[in-house]
Amino acid sequence: MVPVPVLPAALRDPAERLFGDRLELAERFTALLAEQGPERGLIGPREVERLWERHLVNCALLADAVPAGTSTVADVGSGAGLPGVVLTIARPELRLTLIETMQRRTTWLEEVDAELGLGLEVVRARAEDLHGRRDFDVVTARAVAALDKLARWTLPLVADGGELLAMKGSSAGEEIDKAAPVLRRLGGTDAHVTLHGQDEVEVPTTVVHVRRRAHGTEKGGPRG
Repeated sequence: MVPVPVLPAALRDPAERLFGDRLELAERFTALLAEQGPERGLIGPREVERLWERHLVNCALLADAVPAGTSTVADVGSGAGLPGVVLTIARPELRLTLIETMQRRTTWLEEVDAELGLGLEVVRARAEDLHGRRDFDVVTARAVAALDKLARWTLPLVADGGELLAMKGSSAGEEIDKAAPVLRRLGGTDAHVTLHGQDEVEVPTTVVHVRRRAHGTEKGGPRG
C-alpha cells in the first residue's frame, strides 16, 4: 500500500485558497494518484512524495490565470489529469473537456471523473482531429511540447478572442520568441508570460498566454 502524501503545512494556505470547500476532493484525487499513478504509468514512483508541491498546487495556480467569465476549457494531453482534473476541482464553474490520445489514460480519467463526481468530458483524440469541429474559450496544456509545436495543435481549438494557457518553465520567454512566426500564422497575438503564486510557493507556476485573433489561419495568416 502506497502511503498517501499529506498536504504539507507550508502549502495549506495556498491549497485552501485555491480549492476552498473542495479541498477534500483535491485530497481524494491526490490519494488516487498516489495509489494508482505509478503502477498505471501515469506518474513516476518518485513523484508520489511530492504530489502536492510539484503537481497539485502547481496546477491549481493555473486557475488564477483563467479569466473570469470563462465557460469552456479544453485540456490537451491531460495524461494523469494534470492540470485538467485539478483545474475543475479548483474552478467548478468551468466546463472541462480533457483531450488525451492514449486509451489507458482516458480510462483513468473516466474512472477519476466517476469516483469524484466532477462532470468532466473525456475525449480520446488527437487535438488535430478536433480542428474545425470544436472550439473553447480557453485551451490549457502542461508539459506537452515546445510552444511552436504546441501552438499548431492547440490554437485552432481556441475560439476567436479566447486564450491558450500553456504551463511552462524558465525558458518560457525564449519559447515565445522561437514560436513567433508560427503564432502569427495561426492568428496568435499578445503572447506573454505570467507568474502565479510568487508569494505563496517556493516555485511559482509559469504560464504562457496566447490570445487567438479572429479569423487567424495557418495558411493565410491573420486577416481583418
